[in-house]
Amino acid sequence: MTPPMTDPEEQPELLPGMVRATLKASQAKARATRERKAKQAEPAAVDPVARVLVDVPLAHLDRPFDYAVPAAMADDARPGVRVKVRFAGQDVDGYLVARAATSDHPGRLAPLRRVVSAEPVLAPQVEALTADLAERYAGTRSDVLRLAVPARHATTEQRASPPAPPWRGVDLPAGEAAWAGHEPGAAYLRHLADGGTPRAVWTAAPATDWPALVAHAVAATYASGRGSLVCVPDGKDVARVDAALTAVLGDGHHVTLTADSGPAARYRDFLAVSRGARRIVVGTRAAGFAPVHDLGLVVVWDDGDDLHAEPRAPYPHTRETLLLRAERERTAALVGGFVRTVEGEYLLRTGWAHELAAPREEVRRRVTVTVAGAADNRDTHARGARMPREVHLAIRDAVAEGPVLVQTPRLGYATALACERCRTPARCAACQGPLALTGPTTPPACRWCGTVAEDWSCPECGHRGLRAPVLGDARTAEELGRAFPGVTVRSSSGDSVVPSVASRPQIVVATPGAEPVAEDGYAAVVLLDTWLLLSRIDLRAEEEALRRWANAAALVRPGGRVVAVGDAAHPALQALVRWDPAGFAARETAERVEAHLPPASRLATVTGEPGAVDDALTLLDAPRGAEILGPVDLGDGECRVVVRVPRAQGVALSHALGQLQRVRSSRKLDAVRIQVDPPTL
Repeated sequence: MTPPMTDPEEQPELLPGMVRATLKASQAKARATRERKAKQAEPAAVDPVARVLVDVPLAHLDRPFDYAVPAAMADDARPGVRVKVRFAGQDVDGYLVARAATSDHPGRLAPLRRVVSAEPVLAPQVEALTADLAERYAGTRSDVLRLAVPARHATTEQRASPPAPPWRGVDLPAGEAAWAGHEPGAAYLRHLADGGTPRAVWTAAPATDWPALVAHAVAATYASGRGSLVCVPDGKDVARVDAALTAVLGDGHHVTLTADSGPAARYRDFLAVSRGARRIVVGTRAAGFAPVHDLGLVVVWDDGDDLHAEPRAPYPHTRETLLLRAERERTAALVGGFVRTVEGEYLLRTGWAHELAAPREEVRRRVTVTVAGAADNRDTHARGARMPREVHLAIRDAVAEGPVLVQTPRLGYATALACERCRTPARCAACQGPLALTGPTTPPACRWCGTVAEDWSCPECGHRGLRAPVLGDARTAEELGRAFPGVTVRSSSGDSVVPSVASRPQIVVATPGAEPVAEDGYAAVVLLDTWLLLSRIDLRAEEEALRRWANAAALVRPGGRVVAVGDAAHPALQALVRWDPAGFAARETAERVEAHLPPASRLATVTGEPGAVDDALTLLDAPRGAEILGPVDLGDGECRVVVRVPRAQGVALSHALGQLQRVRSSRKLDAVRIQVDPPTL
């Protein structure tokens, strides 16, 4: 039934009543909202103060800030969780690192905006490690935390991490048998199994299945109820260690942490470690921050590889990260590789670690290394040949028995061209860039601007012929295919890296770092253009050259042969022929001590615009004994200064550089890039 219409004359009397009712309702709603917010903002009864590391990349704000913990968030606001807080007028991310009963802040604390997730992802030991690294490398903790904690994946976080399956137990005799030939490997394993913390620098012998030896060391540590952390240079090495751990431990006892896994898989494996469901981790440099429970062993393999150096600020090195963890968490350590770095040699000299190495007789049994060209001095043309007759004979004899690896330092076809007559480098007429060939049928083109130079002629002698003083892997594979018809020739380089090859006869041409692993090892390994690696203008040129040669040569099968083409009198090649990386590292260390270079000293570089670098030097309170080297013009409007101090003053230098960063940040001065102990200059 329709209600009767109100008389229009009565409406003005009803309107004020409706307004009053609406106003009362709105006031009641506002009062209820205020009461609810007040109740929500009521501080927690226990430890109402949260100390939060705010994700702000400003050095002068790199410290925990105090916030109030609302009672409604008291249960979820635990140390290690992600939170949102109000900072400088906006909501920012942060990590809650501690709860406290009181605060030194005199005023009223702002409350936490919300707890993003109740999952504690920042373990106390990792939080302390980030502080150590930020101080060591003169960076900010927010930058280190971005390296340490992967991005959140909410769906993955809601799933439980399955427990590790029952373990069949450690086979210590099998581990000792695997380590036979490296002394005192058996004693090292027994010490790990007994819960000890031995620390060693391991120089692996050629033809060593190093992933298996690492897996047995991890198994011995696992038998003592402790976890392990293994860091290797790249995904190919991760896959090898992953397979070895599965063979020794069985499925489900370890996880791999790499960027290639994808965000969901990586966060799933990270949570399995953080929750204690897995206590063995293998991965690349970011895995060095994995929150392993009861950590007992840290392993870094091939610590001289530049992939271990983080390219993002504050540029920590995996070796230093793991050594800091070993010191802080009192764990065992294993720094290994086929060569010994000067940093590894320094660990031995200071007594921090002991040596693990194969005796000379074992090395001789496993490999024979020769330098090609020395026997051909009677033939002038043979001395200048890129692949002397000795190399062809070695490949011919070995390929009948199995695969042969040929390492060439350059990627591409013909990466540099020169006049065939007078050897003048071929340059682009448009930009003066170097000319190169990308294939056997393509005309020469500039590597900088891409301009094709079909009608090139030498500006010095007018000759039109070109020669290639530097050949890439593609041209090398083409030449070997013509020299050995009927033999399969494969390439592994760049974006087409082959992880492994079968043991059948074939020739594999690879660039350094892309060498595939042969099933039963290579029958022979050939190292071409050794002069090219030695010609780098770098502090570590010889050390890096020896490392790359040794990594390839070590893939030979026991009793195999290695042939290097180069100057037999060069110290680095002599060290390879004798397989004496320890002696080479000792010589390099002695030379660096005399020259006051790392590791005998501590270096830092300050890079930026000239004015900004000059301001930084003015503000830097350098420790006593500091030397300022430079500035050096780097081009593109940048220059660099090197600050050098004795190693004993290294901590003081890091502190001074950190203070410099804070002063510059607070004054909003032009930015400079600071690197402590850069891997290269």
